[in-house]
Parts: sequence; structure tokens; C-alpha cells
Amino acid sequence: MKAIMVMFDSLNRRMLSPYGCEWVHTPNFERLAQRTVTFDHSYVGSMPCMPARRELHTGRYNFLHRSWGPLEPFDDSMPELLKQNGVYTHLVSDHYHYWEEGGCNYHTRYSSWESARGQEGDPWRADLRPTAFPQFVNNPRDPKWLHQDWINRQYMQDEENQPQPKTFAMGEQFLRTNSQQDNWFLTIETFDPHEPYFTPQRFKDLYPHEYAGEYFDWPNYAKVTETPEQVQHMRFESAALHSMCDHYLGRIIDLMDELDLWKDTLLIVNTDHGFLLGEHDWWAKVVQPFYDEVAHTPLFIWDPRSGTTNQRRSSLVQTIDIAPTILDFFGVAIPEHTEGKVLKDTVAADIPVRQAGLFGLHAAHVNVTDGRYVYMRAPIREDNQPSYEYTLMPTHMRHSFNVGELQDVQLAEPFAFTRGCRTLKISTRTWTNAYPFGTLLFDLQTDPAQEHPLADRRIEDMMIGHMLRLMHEDDAPIEQYERLGLPVPVLA
Repeated sequence: MKAIMVMFDSLNRRMLSPYGCEWVHTPNFERLAQRTVTFDHSYVGSMPCMPARRELHTGRYNFLHRSWGPLEPFDDSMPELLKQNGVYTHLVSDHYHYWEEGGCNYHTRYSSWESARGQEGDPWRADLRPTAFPQFVNNPRDPKWLHQDWINRQYMQDEENQPQPKTFAMGEQFLRTNSQQDNWFLTIETFDPHEPYFTPQRFKDLYPHEYAGEYFDWPNYAKVTETPEQVQHMRFESAALHSMCDHYLGRIIDLMDELDLWKDTLLIVNTDHGFLLGEHDWWAKVVQPFYDEVAHTPLFIWDPRSGTTNQRRSSLVQTIDIAPTILDFFGVAIPEHTEGKVLKDTVAADIPVRQAGLFGLHAAHVNVTDGRYVYMRAPIREDNQPSYEYTLMPTHMRHSFNVGELQDVQLAEPFAFTRGCRTLKISTRTWTNAYPFGTLLFDLQTDPAQEHPLADRRIEDMMIGHMLRLMHEDDAPIEQYERLGLPVPVLA
């Protein structure tokens, strides 16, 4: 048995032709949909990058206990479990957060790994010579970060030197070398189409438009203050990068054909989350409620056991389902505390695996959906307290917790999934505060753009019931209920 996961970062389902987009050039995603099952109700779990990847390894929600961080000592890692059970695992990636303190041990769970450098200010090229920069539109990021990103770009003007082509080339090399071997799992993971939208000219040429403004290919994580012309230009820049992703996805589909891999190779094409490009008057993610543009993701699966192609699935699935699905494919036992579900029968016959699913960012809204309704529960206090991190790996994105954060550490009692380990209990440093947005309820069937929040006590109570049950199953910290103004459930 063999398996390939092709993962993109910030892949926007609303810019893909299988999901109804008619203006972005994605013919290879159309080819993919014809060869796989397309999921119409795939949702994120924990946001953003590394929280999502912890879910990909563990099949468990991350966000109720932890923000951005590495795998914990008590975590069960899907690639590592495969490796321990005789399945060779290999990662090729340009996702530079793997090489920072906050993601430092994900790649080491594979049998082997390769990386490509240069994405989004990755501290890669050392060039101290004076450099002329363009005038950026509304980009308040650290000048050192912007400088590093611009330096990196100068060393990859040719397409083949850019991180995404390098990543797919490494994936192709693995497949050509090992296609006739058995028992392997390959992850091809590219940071694209994550911003900034740096693409070769041939992909920009697919979207001719008039734009004479300042340099603009990296949106701020904030409310939209730019002109309609600038917003449209950014959408075209994002579309160009989606088309580049489509092109390199086509290389994998071609290899599946050429190397006769469809007969025995599981293929999963997925993402960690979407992205706002001016919808709801917002850019980006994590600083606003998790609207459908961010939380509702594309997902495609080919399972050679059922051979199901060119069909759609309406069952509600999530990121946490990928780890148990891959483990099951290889016949490896699924760990006791896995929350995700095996999607074998869902792929074959649209058999549901859950009534509802949680999603969110640590210490922000806690969200729940049943596929039709989305309920976003906000904190009841303006200070968003009480809120804590539970970890034995105290790091943020790029650095360990600072001394001040660690001077008032407590030891928490073990959670159900920590194998008897007591964790550090540390006051949360939040990325955002959901309090000003309030609690929101949407009906995606009648209001797919989420423009008209509902006020319906019956539906809200139903969604609260789903939320309480799922939080209880996740062994959520008690203070999460207090923070959200929810009763602690007493469930059998």
C-alpha cells in the first residue's frame, strides 16, 4: 500500500473550479475532481498553521488546550506510528514554520525529509548590500521581515528556483525512485498559495488588468482600508498563485498516470484553512471571526479500495479525520484518544462520521457547525479570561515563551489524553479577542455569505448542545466553559 498527501497552505475553495469558481484558471483541480471524491462539507479544526498540523499528526483538536506549538511528548504522531509499523514516511516541504522553535519536531517524525527555502521572509539568504525596495501598500510588518523577504525574492527570479517548484520536484524524485516499492507515505507540502503572492509572470498573465498603484501582493491582517482597485488587484495576485498551485498539482496527476499509481495509492489533496480577500471587509484570517471563506476547506480523496471517482460527498468531515484515515489505510491501529474518524466508508458511500464539529483559534471564538448552521461562541468578559495554555513544550511561533510568561507557571492535573503527564498551565497570550464581535449564528443554507446573523433560541440551544458534547469529549479545560459563559456538562 502507498499513500500521497499533497497539502497546500491557505488554499481557497472559492477560487477552485470544482467548487464553482469560473474565473480562476484551475484545470488540474478539475482533473483531480474527476479522478477523486470531492468533499462539500470539509472544515478546519484548529487554526492556523502549526495547530492544524498538530491535528494532522494526532487526529485531535488542538485549540481548546494550546495555541501554536510543537508536538507534545504525549502526542501520537501519525507519520511516526506508520514508521514504527514498517511504513516508510517522507516529507518534502517549503513550509518554513517547520524549521522554527514553534514547529521544531513535526518533520522529525518522518523517516526522512527534505526542504526548500525562501517563503515569506524565511531567514534564508544573507545579503547585506544596500537594496532598493518598492513602496508597499499598507504593510505594517517588521521592516527586517520585509527586507528578508525581498532579499529572498532576488535569488529566485527563475521559476525553477522558487520554493514551490523545488518542493514538487523533490516529490517527483521520490515517486520516480520509489513508485515500484511498497509501504510508503509521501507528504508533498507547499506553503503556497499563502501570501505574499510572489509568482512567475506567466501566471500573472492569466489575469490581465489595469493597475498603476503601489506594490501590493501581501495583504495586511486587518480590516480593508484599500481602494476597490487595490482589492481587485490583490485578488488577481492571489488567483495567479492559485493557478501556479494548479499547474504543479497537474504534475502529480500526470505522475499518477505515468507510474500507474492509481491502482494501489491513496491520494489526499487538502489544505489547513482558507483566506479572506476582502469578504466581510476583512483581509486574511485569525483576527476576525472564522467565516466560511476561512473555515470551509477544499478536500479531495482517491481511495483505490473503493475506486470511487467523479463524485461528491455531503458528509461533514474535518482535518482531524486525515490521520486516522491514513493509519487505517495501512492497517495501523488508531490510538485510543484520536477524535478524528476514518473516512473509508465516507469516500465509498458518503457514510456520515459526525453530527457536528468544533473549530477555532486558541482563546478566541469556539465555533461549531453541523454542516448547515455555524455557531460562533464569544467570551462573555471583555478581558477574555480565564484562559490558559497547557503544554510541556512552551514555545510560540518563532521563539520560546519569555521569562515573564514562565514566572507564574502552575502544574495542571493530567488530561485524559496526556498519558498521566501533568502539563504546565500558563496564562494565554492571545492573538485576538473575540469579545467585540459577540456571539454569532448563521444558516449557510439561506445565508451562504454569512451576512445576516440569526437570532433563534431553538437553533442556538441545539448548537450549544453540540458544542458542550464535543468540548466534553475533548476534555476541554474547565475555564473554557467559564470564559464562554457555558455550563460544565454532566454527560454519561
